[in-house]
Amino acid sequence: MFKIGIIGGSGLDDPDILKDPEKLDISTEYGVPSSFLLSGKINDVETVILSRHGRNHQFSPTQVNNRANIKALQQAGVTHIIATTACGSLREQIDRGHLVVLDQFIDFTRFRKNTFADSFENGAVHTAMAHPFDEGLRKKLYETAKKLDLEVHDKGCVVTIEGPRFSTVAESKMFRIWGADVINMSTAPEAMLANEAGIPYAAVAMSTDYDCWKEDEAPVTWDEILAVFNHNANNVKKLLVTVVQGLK
Repeated sequence: MFKIGIIGGSGLDDPDILKDPEKLDISTEYGVPSSFLLSGKINDVETVILSRHGRNHQFSPTQVNNRANIKALQQAGVTHIIATTACGSLREQIDRGHLVVLDQFIDFTRFRKNTFADSFENGAVHTAMAHPFDEGLRKKLYETAKKLDLEVHDKGCVVTIEGPRFSTVAESKMFRIWGADVINMSTAPEAMLANEAGIPYAAVAMSTDYDCWKEDEAPVTWDEILAVFNHNANNVKKLLVTVVQGLK
């Protein structure tokens, strides 16, 4: 049986997609998660939604307690996690509003707890991370997006920066040289911790802008990102609902 955990960025944590939602207040040994969990059903599939940045987007990327978020979903009994995120595009072909089913990440964060193992007192912990995104979930996300006629890319490498500032032009160009396709502030260490907890994890990213490498355009602003995000958020919600419905 599937029990799906959805980690939503702002605007992608809509409780209306759940039938008979109930609040779950869960605390963990790593603290409290960013928000209460909402537990309900999507077409009879048990589903739990967590707001990554809090219900009021009150937590900056660095402030998000990723360990508590993943541990709370684990304690709620989820079997799989689907995450959503906004991102900047580092490739011409990934236009605004396009979706990317991530297959790799580069961690460029600096100040985040990225493991549940605070020490090796009880044994060494070295989690395999060669392929951090679950192939089965990735395939379902991509194939479902295609059936819904959404603009979607079947793979992409995301570089996660610390934030909350945006990149310099030099950084943006460097990330392109490294092989990153999109950029955000959330996938690391969230994906690492899900893997360490043994929960299959996949993420769909929505491109909202071209970061700042594309110098024939003005550098992106937060208001511009929100405009693109809000315009396309319903596509992501529709994708999530359809994917979960097909997991019975």
